[in-house]
Amino acid sequence: MQKIRNIAIIAHVDHGKTTLVDKILHSCSIFRDNEQTGELILDNNDLERERGITIVSKNVSVKYKDVKINIIDTPGHADFGGEVERVLKMADGVLLLCDAFEGAMPQTRFVTQKALALGLKPIVVVNKVDKENCRPEEVYEQIFELFFNLEATEEQLDFPVIYGSSKQGWMSTDWQKPTTDIFALLDAVVENIPAAPINEGTLQMQITSLDYSSFVGRIAIGRVHRGTIKENQPVTLIKRDGKIVKSRVKELYTFEGLGKVKATEVSSGDICAVVGIDGFEIGDTIADFEAPEQLPVISIDEPTMNMLFTINNSPFFGKEGKLVTSQRIKDRLIKEMEKNLALKVVETQGADSWLVYGRGILHLSVLIETMRREGYELQVGQPQVIVKEIDGKKHEPIETLIVDVPAEVSGKVIELVTQRKGELLIMEPKGDLQHLEFEIPSRGIIGLRNNVLTATAGEAIMAHRFKAYEPWKGTIPGRLNGVLISMDKGTTTAYSIDKLQDRGRFFVDPGVDIYEGQILGEHIRDNDLVINIVKGKALTNMRASGTDDNTRIAPAIKFSLEEAMEYIQADEYIEVTPVSMRLRKIFLTEQERKVKGKQFA
Repeated sequence: MQKIRNIAIIAHVDHGKTTLVDKILHSCSIFRDNEQTGELILDNNDLERERGITIVSKNVSVKYKDVKINIIDTPGHADFGGEVERVLKMADGVLLLCDAFEGAMPQTRFVTQKALALGLKPIVVVNKVDKENCRPEEVYEQIFELFFNLEATEEQLDFPVIYGSSKQGWMSTDWQKPTTDIFALLDAVVENIPAAPINEGTLQMQITSLDYSSFVGRIAIGRVHRGTIKENQPVTLIKRDGKIVKSRVKELYTFEGLGKVKATEVSSGDICAVVGIDGFEIGDTIADFEAPEQLPVISIDEPTMNMLFTINNSPFFGKEGKLVTSQRIKDRLIKEMEKNLALKVVETQGADSWLVYGRGILHLSVLIETMRREGYELQVGQPQVIVKEIDGKKHEPIETLIVDVPAEVSGKVIELVTQRKGELLIMEPKGDLQHLEFEIPSRGIIGLRNNVLTATAGEAIMAHRFKAYEPWKGTIPGRLNGVLISMDKGTTTAYSIDKLQDRGRFFVDPGVDIYEGQILGEHIRDNDLVINIVKGKALTNMRASGTDDNTRIAPAIKFSLEEAMEYIQADEYIEVTPVSMRLRKIFLTEQERKVKGKQFA
């Protein structure tokens, strides 16, 4: 019997997956006692650290009681479901983490469904039992019910439960008896997760993720399904479409701790990295040279949203970014498709714009944010949901939306969601919060988060996941207010902004360069207004009381990238550069907007 266990850690966003992996690494003494490691060791790229979320799944391995445990940390956001779906193929069991107060959230349901369908053995970890008003027993009942509803087998329903707090670094089989370490969890993994099976026969290995090194190029990562893979071995690469390419393995690595260790041969059941195979994609099979057999291709849920990406053609193009040409942007998008399976790029009639399909606003905004940090300049249009025709009728994606909110403001949230064609399904108390569940069209969620957070003074907790395609629900009101548009190019002055403050709220500060057609603020009425804020104060000799008032300017509103994506309308773009982010009209001059604006009506 092999001493290897392959486990994936799945949970809703912010339930403590990466923190738990930290504690496992520390307690299996991967590090020297005096080594400074910091927190969230696996969230190693800047974006993950800033946002506090996992975006890309990662592998590590630890040794415990001479059993090698391969651990896969997965993202918690529904938008990165594509990541989770492919890495579950490498696991034999899953640790389902659940917050002892929040319980099973929509994302928990989504990933659990995928894991149970693959027949993986679950261990449930009720985390954060040190939180006040936590309810571990209720959460355990809730998870059992969830498993039952998702048609788990008898064996899967008989899951072990471990309680604990990964932040404080303890796990126990009884939540009222805290221990001092997390070995109770590791013991449960060794006892309950089946050992990686040894499948005899010719080589079969599916590529489920990839790594990149500037020395050796692209590295294929996956789990050996059958047989053994050796260094220098000739192999066949079977593409997703069944095409066959002959190749050779140059180097082999297995995972140990946070790094990789060179190996001469890897047998079935272990996860390894293969160097030397060219032109592979995720989902391809590495098989025997003589008699290749393909493994079933990974199926990924399709995207629900698209956005137009185009080159930056504003008056300020090329001032802040290095990579501005259409060829550079196209190459970058094609490269992203190789490792981001849930993403799709389609060319449009224009030579310099593309439709990029993704899982949701966060999925697309992480791509845009990564590109701007690499030095790209581009413009993106309003996110659109993908509409299908089923049986001659128009269908659109519907989502399940869950909002936890203080009881006194729950009425405002219900009003906002129902305005956008949402239906209230469940309303029940949960601790000192009100728990609301809705069904709402995906396009109704675009722009909803800002309004809900404003109405609840930032106290609402929102989560949503894709449910199904259902008949079109009718028109949903867009943004209620118009915008303030610049009529001139120049530098903004405090004097002009001060005089125009009664017209609306501004997005720009004094002393900023702007151009004609740029969106400067939100109008108090529902129509767009063209204004001039580059005009300075006339300098005359006249001095009179009342003309030299101090300017008092309200602070400018600053949008994050997601907020800007939710804010813009069909006739507007976001200009994204490594330094700044500006909102603008597609047609910059007022004359053009009057002539061509009808196409957006």
